Amino acid sequence: MRFNLGAIFTSLLLIFILSGPTLSADRPNVLMIAIDDLNDWVGCLGGHTQAKSPQIDRLAKRGLLFTNAHCQAPICNPSRTSLMLGMRPSSTGIYVNRPWFRTTPGNKGRVTLSQYFAEHGYRTLTTGKIYHASRVDGPSFQVVGPRPGQRLKIDKQIVTDIGSSSKLWDFGPQQYDEEKFSDFVDASWAVEKLQFKRQKPFFLAVGFYRPHVPWYAPQRFFDVRPRTAVKVPDVRDDDRADLPAAALQLTNNSLPPSHKWFVETDHWKDAVQAYLACVSFTDAQVGRLLDALDKSPHADNTIVVLFSDHGFHLGEKQRWAKQSLWESSTRVPLIISVPGGKQGERCSRPVELLHLYPTLLELCGLPARDDLEGTSLGPLLKDTQASWNRPAITTYQRNNHAIRSEHWRYIRYADGSEELYDHRMDPQEWTNLAGQPKYQSVIAEHAKWLPKTNVPAATIATQQKK
Repeated sequence: MRFNLGAIFTSLLLIFILSGPTLSADRPNVLMIAIDDLNDWVGCLGGHTQAKSPQIDRLAKRGLLFTNAHCQAPICNPSRTSLMLGMRPSSTGIYVNRPWFRTTPGNKGRVTLSQYFAEHGYRTLTTGKIYHASRVDGPSFQVVGPRPGQRLKIDKQIVTDIGSSSKLWDFGPQQYDEEKFSDFVDASWAVEKLQFKRQKPFFLAVGFYRPHVPWYAPQRFFDVRPRTAVKVPDVRDDDRADLPAAALQLTNNSLPPSHKWFVETDHWKDAVQAYLACVSFTDAQVGRLLDALDKSPHADNTIVVLFSDHGFHLGEKQRWAKQSLWESSTRVPLIISVPGGKQGERCSRPVELLHLYPTLLELCGLPARDDLEGTSLGPLLKDTQASWNRPAITTYQRNNHAIRSEHWRYIRYADGSEELYDHRMDPQEWTNLAGQPKYQSVIAEHAKWLPKTNVPAATIATQQKK
C-alpha cells in the first residue's frame, strides 16, 4: 500500500486547527497582511477590469476568498481598532481617527488580538501600518520593525494644481530606487523574519501603506497601464438626487479634492492609473512575502490572512476617499489560507473583519473569549455554503450604520433617514429604494440587526490630558 505523506500531514494539521488547543510549540503560525485603502480593485474580485494583482490572486487560489467581506468602519482608526479588539465601534466609542484607544478609559485595558496570542505563547512581530498612524502598541507586539510612513522625505510633489488639499492627495510615479519605497522596506524586514527557525509559534503582522494616498509607485507599474487606455468608473450625473440630506452631510469632506475637480482638471484618469499602479506595487510585495514563506521552515504550518481596512471611492457616487456607508467604502478583500484547508474556493456570505479575532483563536487552538462581538468563520472555512444568518455591519460616526446582507444594503442614519439597494439589480447603488412601500419588509428584516448599543464618542482619559 502506498501512502501520500503530504496529504496525511495536511489532513492531520486541519484536524488539529479545527479541534482545539495543544502545546504552543505545535500550534500554527499566523501571517497577517493588512493593506490600507484597498477596495475590490483586485483581479480575483473583479472590481476593475484593468486591475493586476497576480500575487493576491495566487493567495486566493491557495485559500478561501470571501467575496462579500466588509469593514466595521470606513476609516482607518476605528476599523483597525475594531479588528484588533474584536469589538464594534458602537461599543468602543472609537468612531473616527482620534483618539487612540489606549488613551481612553473604556478601552485602554482591552486585550488586542496579537496581545492575546502573546499571552498564550506566541512570538508577536509587526512592521508597517497595523494601527492607524503606524502607532506602536507595546502589549500588542514584542518585536517592532520599520514603520517608514506614507510619505517619505525623498518624495517629490507631482500634481501642482491640486490647490489647498492636503499634500497627501498627490499621485504619479516616483523616480527613486524601488527598494526605498515604504512597502518594499516593510516586506524586506518581514521576509528576513520568516527565514528563522523558531521555538515558539509566531504571529507576524505586516501592514502595507499603499494604495493609501499619496498614490506613489515605481514607474514600471504605471507603464503596464498607459494613461490613454485607463478606464474610469461608471458614474451617473443624477446619482445623488435620491439621497437623504444626512448622507450628503456625512460624506461631506473637504480634505480630498471634489469629483468635479478631478473631472474638470482632467486628472480622473491620472488618479485611477496611479491607484491601480499602487495596487500592483503592493501586490508585488505580497508576492515577496508568499515566496519567502514558501521557502521558509514554516511553509506547511502557517495560516495566512489578507485583508484591507476599508474600501475606497474613485468617483463612484461622485465621491473620492472613503468615509461613506456605501459599497465602495465598506467592501474589502478578505482571504484566509489554512494549511490543509480549502483552496481556490469563494464564499459569498456577508462577513466582517470583526470575525477575524475569534476565527484565528479557533484555528490556532487558543481559548475562546466571551467578550468578542464577532463570530468565528470556522463553519464557512469548512463549508462555503454553511448556514450563515447574519449580515455585515459597518458604522461611521455615532448611530450611522450600514447592514449588508447577501443581496441587500440597508443604511440607517442618526436622524432616521434611510437608503436601500438591491445588489442583484443595482450593484452600483444608483437607485435608493427606501421610500417605496413594497420594500418595507426588507427594511424591517435588516433593521433588526442595527446595533442596540451606540456609546458616546470615546474621550481621552483625564490623566492623559495633563
